[in-house]
Amino acid sequence: MTQAPTPTADTVRRLVRSLIKEGKEGERGGLGANGAAGPEVRPVGGGGEHSTWWVGTRHVLRLATDREAAVRRRRELRLRDLVRPYVPVAVPASVARGEWAPGLTYTLDTKVSGGSAEEHDVSAVGEADLAGLLTGLREVPARQAETLGVPHAAPRSLEALRRMAVAAAQLLGTADEFDPARLHQLTPPGAAQLAAQAGAAVLVHHGLRGEHLVVSADGRVRGVLDWTDAVLGDPAEDIAGLALAVGAPAAVRAATLAGYGPRPCLRGLWLARCDTVIRLAERLQGRDDSPLPLLRTQLRRAWEPILLERVTELREEERDDEEEL
Repeated sequence: MTQAPTPTADTVRRLVRSLIKEGKEGERGGLGANGAAGPEVRPVGGGGEHSTWWVGTRHVLRLATDREAAVRRRRELRLRDLVRPYVPVAVPASVARGEWAPGLTYTLDTKVSGGSAEEHDVSAVGEADLAGLLTGLREVPARQAETLGVPHAAPRSLEALRRMAVAAAQLLGTADEFDPARLHQLTPPGAAQLAAQAGAAVLVHHGLRGEHLVVSADGRVRGVLDWTDAVLGDPAEDIAGLALAVGAPAAVRAATLAGYGPRPCLRGLWLARCDTVIRLAERLQGRDDSPLPLLRTQLRRAWEPILLERVTELREEERDDEEEL
């Protein structure tokens, strides 16, 4: 099996120079005095299956580093075009695409202006932006997404996740990172009640973490990045992602504005809570290389209290609704 090449700064510079020469890139502001240096290139960050580079001040270059990633990258380009008319926030647009090595793709995207949800708090108007995003994802025709190759993903078992989280919480309790008793709010019957509803599959971004939400200084959500993990599946997964990115109350408010009822909101909340406990425990055991401060922040956000906090309250609310009918 041939070893895939590793993209370097020189690789990126040569590719960018070729794009400028062919007239594809169009950004001349970063050229050196002799007109040959091209725009500055610098890595966005390490990790992941794509090597991502800033190109000047207005573009982002993403390179797939294996064949599977290249397939997903091609699918993402088509999916972004499908999603764009349905959502009220920016979806990156490609200004150039091709192969930087045999079978390995690249895309040069226009940068979406703003910071991340890790840098800026989301305002009340930003929560409405997130609601519009969730609404739009639900409205994307599933059959068209299937045609593009977007895979189906079965809903996760919340009871299985709960059991894993209970064990992880004991480790965190010993390390004085988390009170294991907080997980007692989610009982086995409660987890069963929050099982995913049949026929509820929608387009799910599946990566609505803070670094993928573009947020302006005034708290508006301006765009959503990286659609490579999108699936047709459980909408509670995106609610869970938002709980990690912007906090449980804001995530639930956005989902409620998008028309989701208490059940998917609570399911998303508990998916996020269990995930954060498990991932922090794995990090302390050396089985996860995510930044420790980020995992602690995500744990804190997911465990922020909300108004409808327990599954018992969900049952009471459902009885009240039935009485009103």
